Amino acid sequence: MRKTAFWLAGVTALAFVAQPALAADTIKIGFVSTFSGPTAAIGNDMRNSFELALDHLGRKMDGKPVEVIYEDDGQKPDVGKQKTEKLIQSDKVDFIVGYIWSNVLLASLKTAVDSKTFLISANAGPSQLAGELCSPYVFSTSWQNDQTPQAMGLYMNQKGVKSVFLIGPNYAAGKDMLAGVKSTFKGEVKGEEYTVWPSQLDFSAELTKAKNSGAQSIFVFYPGAAGVQFLNQYAQAGIKAQIPLYTAFTIDELSLPLQKDNALGVPGAQQWVNDLPNDENKKFVADYRKKYPGLRPTFYGAQSYDAANLINSAVVAVKSDLTKKDAMKAEMEKANFKSVRGPYKYGNNHIPIQNFYLQDVVKDSEGQLALKTVATIVKDAQDGFAGKCPMK
Repeated sequence: MRKTAFWLAGVTALAFVAQPALAADTIKIGFVSTFSGPTAAIGNDMRNSFELALDHLGRKMDGKPVEVIYEDDGQKPDVGKQKTEKLIQSDKVDFIVGYIWSNVLLASLKTAVDSKTFLISANAGPSQLAGELCSPYVFSTSWQNDQTPQAMGLYMNQKGVKSVFLIGPNYAAGKDMLAGVKSTFKGEVKGEEYTVWPSQLDFSAELTKAKNSGAQSIFVFYPGAAGVQFLNQYAQAGIKAQIPLYTAFTIDELSLPLQKDNALGVPGAQQWVNDLPNDENKKFVADYRKKYPGLRPTFYGAQSYDAANLINSAVVAVKSDLTKKDAMKAEMEKANFKSVRGPYKYGNNHIPIQNFYLQDVVKDSEGQLALKTVATIVKDAQDGFAGKCPMK
C-alpha cells in the first residue's frame, strides 16, 4: 500500500511538472461603448472598426478564435460600471476595450484594475488615468484629454489669436479639454462656460456671452449630437465671420453630413486623420468604406482598430498563454504593431507619445465633405500627467 501510494504520488508530481502552459482556446474580449441614444453613431463606428480589424486578422489571434461581447453603457457611468462588472465577473473576458466617455471609464476603472484584466481605452482619456490612477493593466490607443486641445492652443498662438472664449460640457472630459487649451494658449481667456451634459443642446445663451465678451475667437469641445447642434447654431447666429471658431472633436466624419457647409473653414486638431499616408491607414480607410457603404471611418474607429491590433500583439507574444500578464504588458508597452496613425511610443503611463495634426474640412473629388490633414502642429507629444504616474 505504501509503495503504491508513493508511486502514484511520484507519477502525479511528474505529471504536474511536465504539464505545458495552458493556452486559451478562445480569446474573449468585452467591448463597452454607447450603442443607443443620440451618440450611438460613435459606438457603432467603434464597433465597425473593431470588427474590420478582426477581419484583417482572419478573425483569430495566434490561431485562436476571437469572441467579442458588446455591451451598451447608455452613456451612463453607473450602467458602464455594471456592464464592466458583468464582462469581467460573469463572462470572464480576457480583455476589455472601448469607452467613449471619461466619466464612464472612471466609474469602471477599479473593477478592471482590481481583477487584473487588461483594459484598453479606445477613446476616453481622463487626466486621472494618465496620472495617479495609471495602472499596469490599463492602456490607451487614443490620447490624454488635454493633448488635442493643447495642440489647438499652439495653433491659435501661431495664428496670432489674442483672446478666446471657451465653451464645453460640464463633465470630466469637458473640464480636461478646456484646461488643455488654457495650458498652451498665450492670449487672454475672456470667459469660460460649462453646459449641462449630455442633455443641453441649446447653446444660444453661451453664444451670446461669447459675442458680448469681446473675445477674438471661440474654442469649443462638443462630441456627437451636441457638436452638430453647436456648430449649426453658431452659423445661424451670424457670428462666423466675426468670431472664428476653433475646435477639438466637434467635427468628424459622423457629424459632417449634418453640419454640412457650416463646417467649412472651421479648423480642428487630431492625432488621426483619414488621409494619413501610411499603408496601414490606406487599407483601413478603403476597406472600411467597402465593408460599410456610405460611411467613412472616424478617429473613434481608428483608435478601436488599433486597440484590436494592440491586443493581438500581446496574445501572439505569449502564444495564447494569457496567464503571463507581465509578458503581455511588456509587449503592449512596445506598441509593436502597424498603427493607422503611423509608429508611436508609449509613455510610462501607457498613454501614446504621438503627433497631432491640423485638420480642415474640404470637398473631396466626389464633391463630398471630408477632413484633410493640413499640417503637423506638434510631433511626439507626451501628456502632462506622466510625471504623476507612479509607474516608471
